[in-house]
This record gives sequence, structure tokens and C-alpha cells, in this order.
Amino acid sequence: MTPPAAIAIAQERGLDLVEVSPASVPPVCRILDYGKYLYQQKRKMHDARKRQTRIHVKEVKFRPKTEEHDYQFKKKHIERFLADGDKVKATIMFRGREMAHPEFGRRILERIQEELAEVVIVEAPPRIEGRFMSMMLGAKKK
Repeated sequence: MTPPAAIAIAQERGLDLVEVSPASVPPVCRILDYGKYLYQQKRKMHDARKRQTRIHVKEVKFRPKTEEHDYQFKKKHIERFLADGDKVKATIMFRGREMAHPEFGRRILERIQEELAEVVIVEAPPRIEGRFMSMMLGAKKK
């Protein structure tokens, strides 16, 4: 239909002529209430934003000489963070001469990985960044 005919029909019905697909040949237009259309688009965006989840990264720090009770306590924190839907960055902090033995820190990270294997996915394997060794953990899908 020609553009003037479409505009006449739209005005007759009290609606607007809206170009839906300008790139196609010929361009595609619809007759609709433009204010209502904008409102519906705004509601869709609002609902999409509402359903969106934000993932936080929680950091749990260990030392190479972390004792058993402290290790268990921090491991429970990791489990709780993962259950809440957050990601966890497990970090080993080295001081002074502790840098000479990075295998102590690697053992702790591997132990976390083994003990939480049923609930954890390792997203980034252990790697050393200066005086810190860290790995990223995420929750397994249910």
C-alpha cells in the first residue's frame, strides 16, 4: 500500500503509522498506538532487568601455614558463598621467605578443590601473581 494511503487509514483509526523495518525493500510499517508500544517496550526492559542476577566475587584468603581449624572455617565460608550464587576467589598470601615454597600454597588450593569437588567448578586454575597465588571457583549447575 502507498504511504499516503497507510497514513490516511492510521489517522482514521486514531493510531500511528510506525516503520518497523526500514532496511527491507519495501519498508515494513505497522499501524499501532505508538505511546502504548513505547510503554510495552519499557515494561519489557524493566522486567528483563528485574530478572537479571548479579554475580559477586567473594575472596577468601589463606596463608601457607593456615591451621586446620582456620582452614575448615574458611572452607565453610566458601561453601556458603557458592550456595548464595557468588563466585569465590581463593587466595594464598605469601610473606618473606614463604615465597621460596609455593608448593605449600598450591597444596591448600588443591585440597579445597578436592574436598569441594561435588559443588565446585574451577574456573581459573591456581596461578601466582606476585606474592599471591589464587584460583577462581564457581558453583556447579544443579
